[in-house]
Formats: sequence, C-alpha cells, structure tokens
Amino acid sequence: MLVLFWALLFLTAACLLMLMPAIWGKQIYNSYRDTRTVNCPETHALVAVRFNALRAAITGLSGRPKLSLADCSRWPERAGCDQACIPDAERATPQPETRPARPLANRVAHLPALVAAGAAWVLGMAWHSEYMFRSPWAKTVGLTDQQAHDLARQLMPHLLTVGCCLLFSYGIATLLAWQGKRSLWRGLQVSVSLWLVIAAGLLVTNPLKVGPDFLKIEGGYSALAALLIGAIVGGVPRRIFLKDEE
Repeated sequence: MLVLFWALLFLTAACLLMLMPAIWGKQIYNSYRDTRTVNCPETHALVAVRFNALRAAITGLSGRPKLSLADCSRWPERAGCDQACIPDAERATPQPETRPARPLANRVAHLPALVAAGAAWVLGMAWHSEYMFRSPWAKTVGLTDQQAHDLARQLMPHLLTVGCCLLFSYGIATLLAWQGKRSLWRGLQVSVSLWLVIAAGLLVTNPLKVGPDFLKIEGGYSALAALLIGAIVGGVPRRIFLKDEE
C-alpha cells in the first residue's frame, strides 16, 4: 500500500472517529437541554426543571445517559433535594425556549468552505502533475513515471484528497464560527495552527517510515493548501457568496 494512501486514510479515519461521537453527543445534548414541567414529589405543585445536558451527553457516549438536574424553579431555596422528579421529568415533553438567531459571524460559511476545499484539490492536482513534482514524488514511493501516471488516472486518490480537503476546510470554518470573527489574518492563523496539530499527529502516530523528499513534497503541498483554505474561508467576505453583511 502506498504511503500516501495510508496517510490520507489515517487522516480521514481520525477525523471521522472524532466526528461521529461529537454528532451523537450533540444529539443527546439537544434532547435534554430544554425546560420540562413536572409535579414536585414534595409539594405536588408544578415546577419547571432542566437537566444537566452536558453531563447527559458525556455519559451517554458510553451507555445510558446519567441524568441530574441543573436547575429547578424551587431553587436555590430548596437546592439539595433528592431530585426524585427525574423519572417524571424524563417522560415529560420538553418546552423549547425561543432562542435569538445566531449572529452571522457565528455561522459556518458553507459556500466559502466548499470553494476553499475545491481550490485546495485543484492545487493538489497541479502540485502532483508531471509539470511539477510527479516524477520526484514517484521516486520517493518507489513508482515509475508510468505507474504514477496510471495512479493519477484512478478515482480513489482523488476521492481521498477531496475528503481530506473538505474535512480540513470545514474544520477551519467551524473554528472561525466558534470564535465569532472571520478575517484573512484569523483564517491564516487558525489554518496554520490546525495544520501543525495534524502534521505533528501524523508524524507521531504513523508507523510508516518516509524519506525526507516525500515529507518535503507532501509537507509543502499540505502547508500551501492549508494557507489557501484559511485565506478563502477567513478572508473572503460573506456578501460575495450570500449577498449579506458579516
């Protein structure tokens, strides 16, 4: 198996392994974050309670969520009760709160992320073409020029590259959305930081031995692709894509 395939597969699998628990935990969190109305076992009067949704999400990743109350309308006067209403609260219908719309700066910019991923993939096509580094890259992995040419005509390498570009691009877009500010400089900072983390993780955990020439070629491409993605996701104004202001 080629070294490049292992590196791309490792990166894709690592991102997916981190993404799946995050999605599941988010779903559990959303299930328990809203307020519920129950009869208090002590007073037999209606009270409004709210679960500790974060604890439920964390414990729910390894089994049944462990429920505890984070708030009650009788608190703080009656704080420290035995929370005997939890079974009734779990069966009660949640009452979603009306939440203000998220500011545009806190939303993931999907179209810039997709454009950035596509631009990084095109850069990879040019970088590994016969006009740039295909021949020296082929030598580092023990392929002839013809074998490298045949490999470039296959679909799987391109799908893996597109997947990695999309994961990285959406990672940058999500981090910028959490920070609540998009700018060219901020996008470059976040992309370089994430690239350094991923590169260090691959070098530490990947048991495959690669030569310095391979590291130079792939490291140069991935670094330039990271900068390109950070510049597009962070620096391109939203109004160019969505006709609105930040």
